[in-house]
Amino acid sequence: MRLQLSDEDAAFQQQMRDFFTTEIPADLRERWASGGEVSADDIRESQRLLNAAGLAVPHWPVEWGGKDWTQLQRHLYLQEMQAASVPPPLAFNASMVGPVIATFGSQEQKERFLPATANLDIWWCQGFSEPNAGSDLASLRTEAVLDGDEWVVNGQKTWTTLGQHADWIFALVRTEPDAPKKQMGISFLLIDMKTPGITVRPIQLIDGGHEVNEVFFDNVRVPADQLVGERGKGWTIAKFLLGNERVGVAPVGTIKRALASAKGYAAAARSGEGTLLQEPLVAARFAELETQLAALELTVLRVAANSRGEKPDPASSILKLRGSQLQQDVFEFTIDIAGPASLEWQQPDDTDLQSWAAVATPTYLNFRKASIYGGSNEVQRSIIASGILGLKG
Repeated sequence: MRLQLSDEDAAFQQQMRDFFTTEIPADLRERWASGGEVSADDIRESQRLLNAAGLAVPHWPVEWGGKDWTQLQRHLYLQEMQAASVPPPLAFNASMVGPVIATFGSQEQKERFLPATANLDIWWCQGFSEPNAGSDLASLRTEAVLDGDEWVVNGQKTWTTLGQHADWIFALVRTEPDAPKKQMGISFLLIDMKTPGITVRPIQLIDGGHEVNEVFFDNVRVPADQLVGERGKGWTIAKFLLGNERVGVAPVGTIKRALASAKGYAAAARSGEGTLLQEPLVAARFAELETQLAALELTVLRVAANSRGEKPDPASSILKLRGSQLQQDVFEFTIDIAGPASLEWQQPDDTDLQSWAAVATPTYLNFRKASIYGGSNEVQRSIIASGILGLKG
C-alpha cells in the first residue's frame, strides 16, 4: 500500500489547505470550531464562498458545478475543510437532494433547482423519518393522493434537522397504499415549505438546543411536476440518497482537530506538580485515541482507493460505524478533561467558564446522534455482516 501522496495529490492538498485557511474568514471558522448552536448565516456564507470558488458540490456532475476529482482528492478536500474548521456545504443540499435531482430529475427540475441548491439560495431539509418509521423507513405512512395536476399530502415527519431554516423539503410519501410490499408505492416529492398546510414544530434536545423538528402536512397541495423520478419508485431514490449520505461520514479531519484541542486543554490544566497531560492514564488515553484515529484514516484511504465511479465501496459502512464511535469517544474524553466544569453546561456567552468547557457536555450529548443518523450503527453492522463478511442471519 502506498502511504505517501503523489506530487500531484500533495499539490492538490496544499491548494485546498491554502484556500480554506485564507479565503474563508477566520472569525467564521473560529465560531464553527467553538461549537454551540449552529448559525444558519455562517452556513450560508461559507457555502456561497465555496460555490463561488467552484468547491461547494465537487461530487455533482461537471455540468452542474461538479469536479472530475478522484475519490482520494475528494477525501483530501473534506479533510482539509474539516481541519480548517470551515462549515461544510449543507448536507441536505450538497450530498442528498442535489445528486438525486441531477440523477433522477427532469431537465426542468435540474435547471430550476440545482444552481440554487449549490449556492444555498434554497435551504433544503429532509422529510424521511416519521414516528414508527425511522430505521424501518419503509413503514412510512405520510400519503400523497393525486388530485388533478396536484398531489395532496397528509401526514407527519419527525427529526427534521434544521427544518426551521428550510425553504423546501424533499419528502418520501406513499402514493400507492395497496402496493404488495411496503418498499413499493413510495414516491419522492419536492415541497415548498411556504405551502399552506405545513406546520413546523421544534423539538428541544437533551443538549438544550433546537436542531430538529416535527413537520406536519395537512392537505398540502403540491404541483405534480415536483415529483422526482417515476411515481412509486421513491424507495430506489431513497437508497441512492442514503448511499451518498454515508459517503464521507468518517469525519477524520474534525476528529483530528477535536483531539488536538483536547490535548491542548489537558496540557494547560494543572495537576499536582505538572499538567493533566502528564498524568500516565491521560497520556495513555491520548495514545489509544490517536492510534485508533490513524487506523481509521488508513481505512478511509483504502475505501477511497477501492471506490469506482459514483458507487461507494461497501466498506464505507465501516467508516460510518467507526467514525461515529471515535468522534463520540473524543468528545467524551473532553468532558473528562473538563472535570467538574463540564457539569455546568451553558452556551459560552452565558457563563464565566472557558468556552470549550462550557460546551463540552452539550457537544458530547449532541453527537450521540451520530450513531443514529445516516443509517444507525446497528444497520451498518448488519450491512458489514451480510455485505462484506458474507454472514447470514
